Amino acid sequence: MAQIELLLPKMGESVAEATVTSWLKNEGDFVELEEGILEIATDKVDSEVPSDYEGTLVKKLFKEGEVVKIGTPFAIIEVEGEVKKEDKKEDVTTSAYDEPAAAPEHPKVHPPISTTVLSTTSQKESNRFYSPLVKSIAKIEGVSFDELNKISGTGREGRVTKYDILNHIENKNDSLGTVSTDSTHETQSKPAISFSGVSELVEMDRMRKLIAEHMVASKKNAPHVTSVVEIDVTNLVKWRNKVKNQFFEKEGYKLTFTPIFVEAVAKAIKDFPMINVSVEGDQIRIKKDANIGMAVALPSGNLIVPVVKGANNLNLIGMAESVNNLTQKARNNNLSPDDVQDGTFTITNIGTFGNIIGTPIINQPEVAILATGVIQKKPAVIETSEGDFIGIRHMMFMSMSYDHRVVDGMLGGSFLRKVGDYLENFDINRQIW
Repeated sequence: MAQIELLLPKMGESVAEATVTSWLKNEGDFVELEEGILEIATDKVDSEVPSDYEGTLVKKLFKEGEVVKIGTPFAIIEVEGEVKKEDKKEDVTTSAYDEPAAAPEHPKVHPPISTTVLSTTSQKESNRFYSPLVKSIAKIEGVSFDELNKISGTGREGRVTKYDILNHIENKNDSLGTVSTDSTHETQSKPAISFSGVSELVEMDRMRKLIAEHMVASKKNAPHVTSVVEIDVTNLVKWRNKVKNQFFEKEGYKLTFTPIFVEAVAKAIKDFPMINVSVEGDQIRIKKDANIGMAVALPSGNLIVPVVKGANNLNLIGMAESVNNLTQKARNNNLSPDDVQDGTFTITNIGTFGNIIGTPIINQPEVAILATGVIQKKPAVIETSEGDFIGIRHMMFMSMSYDHRVVDGMLGGSFLRKVGDYLENFDINRQIW
């Protein structure tokens, strides 16, 4: 018999730690190879961690609610026979910022905030949990431990969220840098709540809180501008109607408009690469790959944005397969952290809900997001060499919000028009295979 430490696996380049949300196995339970052993949550997505070995769970090294670093042992499992070191999976990579992967004797539920901001004494006196993001903001903005401790948290169990600390900093700046913690100040800084009749107060779920924080931060950081075009997609609609049954029979899933929209965006990004960037202080990072995110509505009512990686290198079949796989994984809650990160541009299909025009909020750190409206039959003027006439056409609005720090009206408008041109000029005789 041998006892082996299970390490928290790598979950994407930008994910350094995760929170244990629930254990799927108890100490003493038998665990099969690749069977889920615990559920974790990151800022990107919730996921299940499978066991790398078959054996008995001897010890849990972390409790629910505790934060585990990537590459750190989270459990001990006892297996039959001896396991050589080289037999272990080497799929975990740690960065220079990670601490040595050793099981802590007494895992801390509430890790202290950086000592550059907080004193050692103050840290020992508090058992309040602060996420790494909140601690980072506190360090950058010079928020002391005592000040942080007095911020009212709107998160689960009263935790301070990114929105809470940013709102606190904004209110403090509005007060010329003075921090007041008395009841009068709290009354003035919080919006008045008024309601009448019967009501019910419910807690946001974890995903809704993350979405809320992400949206507020985007509007705070990026000056949004929205441009709108109306396009004629008659040829595209006719082509899809012509091939959709054959496509389903051969590929086993429906051909939606989404992969065609993604393809048009990827082509337009090649024409206008400065739309495929992110802002880093006073610098602009130009992305070489077009990683197109697509907003997917979940049964819970929340949205998540899985990413079609390298869309600029895929043909239509590859695009459709990637879109279908990501959509199914999202709806079945099977997305991995890698599936929802590294996006460079996002598409949201508001036409699914019968909407025609929207003003979407940019999915940071991207600089633009495209909303596609519902496709409707409309009377339209058709120009021909023999004169103009009125005909019934399939029309659609597209609206794009962009970050005016780096995307001016000329670039934003030209890019949006180019996407429209690719869709309007769709070849009705196009071959898929």
